Amino acid sequence: MSRPRVAYARIAQESNAFSPVLTELTDFERTHYIAGDELAARVARGGFEAPGFVANAELSGFVRAMDRGGVQSVPLFSAWAIPGGPLSRTCFALLRDRLVAGLKAGGPWDAVMLSLHGAMIARGSEDPEADLIDAVRGVVGPDVPVAVTLDLHGQLVDRFVSQVDVLAAYRTNPHRDHDRTGRRCGEMLLGKLRGETSPVSAWRSLPLVCGGGTTIDFLPTMRPVYRWMKRMERDPRVLYLSLFNSHLWNDSPELGWASHVVTDGDPALADALADELAQMLWDRRETQPPPFPDAAQAIEQARAARLRRRVGTVCVCDASDIVGCGAAGENTRLIKALLEGAKDLEVLAPVRDAEVVRALWGEAIGAKVRVRVGGKLHPELNAPLEVAGELLAKVDVEGFGPSLALDLGHLRLVVTSGPCLAMKPDFYTRLGLSPWRADIVVVKSMFPFRMYFWKHNRKTIYARTEGVTDLDRMHRLRFRGPVHPRDAVEDWRPADRRRRGLPPG
Repeated sequence: MSRPRVAYARIAQESNAFSPVLTELTDFERTHYIAGDELAARVARGGFEAPGFVANAELSGFVRAMDRGGVQSVPLFSAWAIPGGPLSRTCFALLRDRLVAGLKAGGPWDAVMLSLHGAMIARGSEDPEADLIDAVRGVVGPDVPVAVTLDLHGQLVDRFVSQVDVLAAYRTNPHRDHDRTGRRCGEMLLGKLRGETSPVSAWRSLPLVCGGGTTIDFLPTMRPVYRWMKRMERDPRVLYLSLFNSHLWNDSPELGWASHVVTDGDPALADALADELAQMLWDRRETQPPPFPDAAQAIEQARAARLRRRVGTVCVCDASDIVGCGAAGENTRLIKALLEGAKDLEVLAPVRDAEVVRALWGEAIGAKVRVRVGGKLHPELNAPLEVAGELLAKVDVEGFGPSLALDLGHLRLVVTSGPCLAMKPDFYTRLGLSPWRADIVVVKSMFPFRMYFWKHNRKTIYARTEGVTDLDRMHRLRFRGPVHPRDAVEDWRPADRRRRGLPPG
């Protein structure tokens, strides 16, 4: 008897509806685009699935679960881009068509697994990930199991959920369970393929786009929820629980937090748990993220942290220009404030400007330079800033492209040609800059930097400077009906029933 054959692939990006910088196929290819045998090698034991990011992600965990179960897993491709603006029509169509072509060429299949994000936006599509599932179903039909992993900032819609047999989302924020999520997804699919379990699911969609405090899984507001989820999974009938905190810059008209539960052949239990989890999330709606200081206030807070700066650094997140949430990374407001108001502090900061990199790439190290940085990709929002200093270093960085370090006195500026995702210490160290010696290190990541900079970071500050990742940008979106906290919402259940395609209760 031949082994079951399962196709696996990834198409993942967290998109920002407010960014005018469209994501193209080259953005995926520059960051992470691998296929076929190379992908199989990357996700095998000893491989490195996503260099520069994580060794073992969802596909690694999934494939190893398949291997342990004696299932043949067949790689299609893995396309993973740094967060950015919506996918262009051409980019999305190419990725969708490659997925369809791979499924048609390699079939028939006993199952399909997709690693998606859940907050991807594409021009010409209201729900891109639902469109991908439609495309898969168009090839394999309604009876072949489809398993999906999602980021916990994903968006659930009925057209997507109703066509997925097995679903598992991250359960940590900052995310550090990519591999485990893939493995759990694989285990559920394996049970279905063997006939050992019969996964059924239930879900709820809340008219809630912001709440839960910081939404960090190990801090008090959300920690009890995640602990409850783990306790529920001790019941052998319960296969997996997922919760979803909105990506605030997703323009889905049904944007909202959600709960999702998979049980073994017990739809009533799945429904009850999904309802209880949704209520727990709704009960945390009034705990909003803390207010962020402006740039000047952030500098004063960092200056006051004298002892902490002696033994490490202060990480200042440019909360209005978070590349990890889809911003272009060319906002110069925080850099200007640091140049003018932090002359007594040693600072490391990033900016994206491919034109400046090209102009200076041929200069010798030590050359005196004067350039205008920023304001090229979204000039209506971001003004360029003139800076003068010395060229310190040049490195062609995988995923980021050619990058420069400029010495501007007390501030060392890293200029990248690609997205300046300042999330890990090596963003700076590969250019010879030391976070240990800096009083302030500017990051362009909402949550992951807390994990990667844990050895260096002694104080975290989020500075608001005006940009496409301001939290209140959600007020400019158009939703189908009122949502909290923008609007007064008394009861979440009517909106949930409408979102799930059910008649009014």
